[in-house]
Amino acid sequence: MKVCAIIPAFNEERFIAGVVRGVREQGLPVLVVDDCSRDATSERARAAGAEVVRHDTNRGKGAALATGFAWAREHGFEAAVTLDGDGQHDPRELGAFLETAVRERADIVVGSRFLGRGARGMPPVRKLTNRFMSGVLSFMAGRRLTDTQSGYRLIRVAVWDALAVSSTRFDAESEMLVRACRTGMRVAEVPIRTIYGEEASSMRPVRDTLRWIGLLVRLWREGRRRRRAAAGLRGDPARRAFPT
Repeated sequence: MKVCAIIPAFNEERFIAGVVRGVREQGLPVLVVDDCSRDATSERARAAGAEVVRHDTNRGKGAALATGFAWAREHGFEAAVTLDGDGQHDPRELGAFLETAVRERADIVVGSRFLGRGARGMPPVRKLTNRFMSGVLSFMAGRRLTDTQSGYRLIRVAVWDALAVSSTRFDAESEMLVRACRTGMRVAEVPIRTIYGEEASSMRPVRDTLRWIGLLVRLWREGRRRRRAAAGLRGDPARRAFPT
């Protein structure tokens, strides 16, 4: 596969150069999508060897991913590995994503901190939250997903286009996985380690939680419509089951 790396970034001047250099050392070209940072994120990413596309307004992580995959498609890449710009993902683990994608012919490969011992360094509150969210989304998707909140993923460009992800912020990654599973795409997981340092989360707890709940409602409605279409006849008991 012809693969690149996409790094959505917002105010990551402290970490972005190290992330870019780490990926470049693994042999992949890098695109940083600067989501209207107020610091030197773009300048430091370019100095480290990345291509940079900058949003004029802050549009969210999902929108940054959409920009990145449009760039990847235009430049002839077949797949992209997505990493966060705050240093929480180890570029030295990139090889496992590529090997798994080829070996299992996977459409999406998700780095999971809950396989192996990766979650040992995760703060307890985050661990509980991630397990809860992964459990809910697994139920919606109809298959077990151990770490739905991980942003470290390999995604085929054609798959991104086919999924038509509409969420523009952090919920985009959840929407992507549920839709991929529902449509029968191959989703694989690889163990990754947890890295936490001095980085600050860009999530806004109240607003992003409400947005995530809104996504669940939307996915539930989509699933119900799918089940009704599959059941065909009005009154079929299968239509009243919770959709997967």
